[in-house]
Amino acid sequence: MEETVIQNRQTEKYVNSKEFILYLVAVFFYTNMTGMVGNFRNAYIVNVLRLTDSQASLYNTLLSLIPFFLNFFIAMYIDGRKVGKKGKFKPLGLYAAVPVGVLLVLSFFTPKFLSGTLLLIYIVTVGVSYAIATNFGNSVNMVAIVMTPNMKERDNVLSLRSIVSAVGNSAPLVILLVIGLIWKDNEGLQYIIGAGLCGVVGVIAMLLGMGAVRERVAYTTEKKNPFLGYKDIVTNKYAWAIIASDFLKSFRNISTYLGPFLAAAILGSTSKFLLFGLPTGVGTAVGMLVIKFLLKKFNSKVLYIASGIYSVIINVGAFAVGYIYFNSGNKALQIVFIVALFLIGLQFGASNLLPTMFQADVLEDMELKTGKRLDATLPTVIGVGTMISGTIASALAPRILYGDHSVIHYIQPTDAIPNPEQSLQTKIAMLFFYTVFHGLMMFLAGVPFFFYKLTGKTKEDVHNAVMKQREQFEQQ
Repeated sequence: MEETVIQNRQTEKYVNSKEFILYLVAVFFYTNMTGMVGNFRNAYIVNVLRLTDSQASLYNTLLSLIPFFLNFFIAMYIDGRKVGKKGKFKPLGLYAAVPVGVLLVLSFFTPKFLSGTLLLIYIVTVGVSYAIATNFGNSVNMVAIVMTPNMKERDNVLSLRSIVSAVGNSAPLVILLVIGLIWKDNEGLQYIIGAGLCGVVGVIAMLLGMGAVRERVAYTTEKKNPFLGYKDIVTNKYAWAIIASDFLKSFRNISTYLGPFLAAAILGSTSKFLLFGLPTGVGTAVGMLVIKFLLKKFNSKVLYIASGIYSVIINVGAFAVGYIYFNSGNKALQIVFIVALFLIGLQFGASNLLPTMFQADVLEDMELKTGKRLDATLPTVIGVGTMISGTIASALAPRILYGDHSVIHYIQPTDAIPNPEQSLQTKIAMLFFYTVFHGLMMFLAGVPFFFYKLTGKTKEDVHNAVMKQREQFEQQ
């Protein structure tokens, strides 16, 4: 009888069309909000507030360290709180919607009378508050794992969520391009208008989407020491592959940091970053669809390792095209470079989609061994590695970009010269970090998965055993 119930749950479809569509809308506009900050806050700090390289480095360091340590306690709260009738993540997503929207706008609004230490205190306070709000708001993403007990349906929800999320992350590039065409010479105004639009629509979408979702995975009601959850993760051999991979991958933050500045150097405005981001974003969405198809023939481990090798090759190729263009001025190479950006995006499809599946599988492996769901605690432990590498990358990026002892020697805008001309050496150095450096980090991120074994039959056996365990919880 128990076997029959489990088999039925592996074939039955749980998520109806209305729920799924509203959920994807919530994912899109939530990621649109976080993408606004991710894509443009650094440019706002450097070009609008005009912090020095040391101030920007300190700001990035504090924004990495403070939210990280706070998130240890937030994760324990999320995984340790009593699960009510509405579920574990749904209420958190609803409560976080308005704070995320408000703090998004404040991330691009700074009172003019602030300067020096007071200015730094203000932007750090807003940044930390925004990070806390999005730690809870990320329930929009985490709820996908528990919307259905059907493993194939779960992976389908995860893959489509990742595709929609990737597109949502690129949406602010379009918004800023349009706004930039209207308010051409006021970069600060462009950001505040863009943040306002993303914030208002994002809040409404989160409330609608999270209001529609249902959680259908049973949990144990036994109360356990939340600190033991961290021990369960650090003693799980499969979790370490993800931790090590994300540690290496987060060094690419240096590359992503440079994106808007590269657009300003080559195209004349950070608002035109869309012309770089859009081909990559389209490539990312296509890449996810390709990976979803390839998963029918290859396991996730093989595809992730292969994508890292591909990343090195295509990024070196993109750098070569850009280097030749800078030295020759051949306009036809602009089109070739755009194609190269699209091909780079294909690898982003693998790096965005597959880690979510790895985490879902590891969560089930730990659930089988401990009886606990650690949906928030696992990303926090993984975040230890990303915090270390991400903090190093965020602290180094401004010093690499501009300042007296920088590598790239980017010239900051001034009131007199809002769009300063950058040297050929500066453009080539920025392009190297934006392409080749990124490709190397993605290759290294695939290396730990040579030791990852939770695939194929092992993955199916773990899932089936977890289903039997959940049946017992439901009968209690």
